[in-house]
Amino acid sequence: MQRFILIPLIVACALFMENMDSTVIATSLPAIALDIGESPIALKLALTSYLVALAVFIPISGWVADKIGARTVFATAIVVFMGGSLLCALSGSLAAFVAARFLQGIGGAMMVPVGRLVLLRTAPKSELVSALNYLTLPALIGPIIGPPLGGLLTLYLSWHWIFLINIPIGAFGLIMVLRHIPNVREPEVPALDVRGFFLLGVGLSVLMLGLSAIGGHLISNGIAIACVVVGALGIVAYVLHARRVPHPLITLDLLKFPTFHTGVVAGSLFRIGVGATPFLLPLLLQLGFGLDPFQSGLITCATAGGAMFMKTLTVYILKRFGFRPVLMVNAVFASASVAVCGLFTAETSHVLIVVILLASGCVRSLQFTSLSAISFAEISRSAMSQASSVSSMAQRVTQSLGIVVGAFALEISSSLQGHDSVVAADFGPAFFAMGLLAVSSMLFHRRLADDAGSEVSGHRKP
Repeated sequence: MQRFILIPLIVACALFMENMDSTVIATSLPAIALDIGESPIALKLALTSYLVALAVFIPISGWVADKIGARTVFATAIVVFMGGSLLCALSGSLAAFVAARFLQGIGGAMMVPVGRLVLLRTAPKSELVSALNYLTLPALIGPIIGPPLGGLLTLYLSWHWIFLINIPIGAFGLIMVLRHIPNVREPEVPALDVRGFFLLGVGLSVLMLGLSAIGGHLISNGIAIACVVVGALGIVAYVLHARRVPHPLITLDLLKFPTFHTGVVAGSLFRIGVGATPFLLPLLLQLGFGLDPFQSGLITCATAGGAMFMKTLTVYILKRFGFRPVLMVNAVFASASVAVCGLFTAETSHVLIVVILLASGCVRSLQFTSLSAISFAEISRSAMSQASSVSSMAQRVTQSLGIVVGAFALEISSSLQGHDSVVAADFGPAFFAMGLLAVSSMLFHRRLADDAGSEVSGHRKP
């Protein structure tokens, strides 16, 4: 019992560091952009490069952990993440900053999924929702502390300190991992699908580089479009490759399970729509309304506060109503919480904004946890590693796409309204577009059976 409690807490330390880092940088984007001489929208590359690195290396995290041991991988990943953080603080150009964020992502790709896999293999399915909540609840402290802390550091010291703060946190996590995480490995591990890793890695990274760079950021538009084409061809080549080999890097056959298909596909649509908010909202508050980074951070952390509160109710709600109605109804509320941000103006009461963001955090948290839990409802323990990799990769890719699509929507809105630079009026159409994208996920939830995932939710029809 002591180890069952300790392992989630140790993994939560890694989650805390990763989640705090992502929320801190979102608050500090305008200051970083000013210092390195780029537009804030161009820094979407720094956000997407991190997420793309996660997506590329997460699929091999389970294989590496099985091959050389969970503790070895976990400890190495923390060291890599700390090294990437240090290089971020030393960066003086967009290219250097993007490269350092990519290195951070490699560490994050090996850090969190390996710990999550240990938890998935030890928790019975009847306690899976509780275990996931127990794992993520301490980690939600990161997004609560991150925005105001990032604002304070940026306002009174410099943005470099938002990365340097990872060093002591990582050192503590490293000590705990070396002391308490068992170096578990599998006796028989199939050979790594090297060709699949190359095709998928190149496809995803080049595709996302091209999408993020369209608009003349970092590379020319011609090269960016070429990257999109090459990346898309790489992904298509991987799909064809995966059907021909016995042990592909990512097993696409898992999508035949209705609950896994819903959790990944519908979850992807929802995450793309919602994923733009952490990028758009700090820019709206600072560029549109003229708030400083600390004020912006204090307001945006309300979303994480709502999410943390909802974690205490998720198990009861799913047990009472089941997955299908919760996912359908809550998708509407969560998507509306994205669109309503487009109605904020400089005159809107900050108290009202905080209340709306608190409610938004609640419904988003319920949707995210429900999507994650139902994804594993029909997955056997032997396939947990593959399912975890597919689910984690899809989450990171769609978060990255959310930033890219949100930035596109903002730039198009600004261009159509004839603005030379981004102003507050440009954000409304962007938020509305992302809300519509998120609510489209409801179409997939309607296809679920009434008792879908009942073994996980504990719901029984009266």
